[in-house]
Amino acid sequence: MLNRRRLDDLSVEELEQELLRKKRAHRRQRLARLQSEGRLVEVAGLSAPDPEPLPPRLAYQNGQLLAEAEPAATRSPLRLGWVANKFLLFVEVGAVVGLVLVALLMWSTRSELNREIAAVQDEEAAGFALPTPEPTPIISVAVLPTGHRIVNGAAIPEEAGDIPSHLLPIINSYVPPPLPTPGPEQARRIQIAKIGIDKPIVQGDDWEQLKKGVGQHPGTAIPGQLGNLVLSAHNDIFGEIFRHLDRLVAGDEFIVSTERAAYTYVIREIRIVEPTAVEVLEATEHASATLISCYPYQVNTQRIVVLADLVTD
Repeated sequence: MLNRRRLDDLSVEELEQELLRKKRAHRRQRLARLQSEGRLVEVAGLSAPDPEPLPPRLAYQNGQLLAEAEPAATRSPLRLGWVANKFLLFVEVGAVVGLVLVALLMWSTRSELNREIAAVQDEEAAGFALPTPEPTPIISVAVLPTGHRIVNGAAIPEEAGDIPSHLLPIINSYVPPPLPTPGPEQARRIQIAKIGIDKPIVQGDDWEQLKKGVGQHPGTAIPGQLGNLVLSAHNDIFGEIFRHLDRLVAGDEFIVSTERAAYTYVIREIRIVEPTAVEVLEATEHASATLISCYPYQVNTQRIVVLADLVTD
């Protein structure tokens, strides 16, 4: 029973070693028996094989089992392989961590370099930057034309009424744009039969041009065409041409002529507005005309505006 338990406790390798040892012992016994019977042939120069048995494994020595023992030759390669694998794993992990650190360092360096370059560029731009100029009010569309005041019985080209004080110097020093080149399609004459007006039309509506008659605001439509034809004249100086615009009513007509044709406009509306109501100068999507003058007579704190549309066949 003791031997039975010992054999059951042996591993496969130990059983193979034990089987090999028994085969060798059985072979020696067989050779000895053949030799004693004279059946073993001996050849001159050759000795009978008598191989030495393999050294017993540490697991089975001196007739006792050492179940936990393993040969040193078997343990060493396994141990060295494990160490080598762990070392290679450590090297790979270290390489990955190193690459990540290098990438982070490069990104940080690039960001810092970009910030420094941007700061230098901003400093250079600030050195070349010009001071921001203050915008000059566009006087041509800040107040309506014909503005003036009566001082000691004399007219002076200054705006009457509640115009902001900071705009008055600019308004009074305003230089009008160049006048357009005369052409056959430009307005030349205005006739308002109801109030006895038959006057020439000049280009421009500044102080000097309105001395000559009715002035057309620069950039407005030509007679008979789409857009807003804007005409201005004084009411109490330089012939008082538009003094009686307040006598007109909706439905009255007036005629604007060029060198080639005459165009009739019918009045749609009459308004009394502030000098800053420049929206009446805006272009329209149809053929229209606007007449403007100071109001009231010799007070001139407001404007009278006559809105009319072209009469078409």
